[in-house]
Amino acid sequence: MLEALQQGDVSDATLLDIGGGIGVLSLELLAAGVSTATHVEAASAYSDVAAQEAGSRGLRDRLRLVLGDAVDVDAGLPDAELVALDRVVCCYPDWAALLQVASKHCRRLLALSYPRDRWYVRLFIRCDNARRRLTGKAFRTFVHPVSEMERFLTKAGFTRRDGHTGLVWAVAIYARGVR
Repeated sequence: MLEALQQGDVSDATLLDIGGGIGVLSLELLAAGVSTATHVEAASAYSDVAAQEAGSRGLRDRLRLVLGDAVDVDAGLPDAELVALDRVVCCYPDWAALLQVASKHCRRLLALSYPRDRWYVRLFIRCDNARRRLTGKAFRTFVHPVSEMERFLTKAGFTRRDGHTGLVWAVAIYARGVR
């Protein structure tokens, strides 16, 4: 995803990184020329690591940290040229609500990665979710219907521009208003 986003001109672009984790994507794109990044993360431990790393790289003044679920904090999120959802759609039960937030705030490119909808991926995730349930963990992983996500983004005015499909993961880059 990082390479695909860097192929375009990112200088002076703004980034909204939904489910940004420890900040790898935000920090690398800031180093590549993105002017500012808004990093949205529901886990405070991940957000803390992102803040520390941004400070150590001298990027803290260009990184805005938002702690919370992107759907819940939607009203406070800025629009951005680039919106990224790197390995976050699979962690969210309501993919449509998440993509609604992402597409609403995206002015140019929307990038997302997701597990492929294949029998072996679904089997692994089903087993992993069962393991979590048995150990008392509430977190679940999801394989969402790719065709429905693509249809949703197309209706929102996006066209798939680029992508990569691996054995388990797929990355898709959508451009707003490009036909």
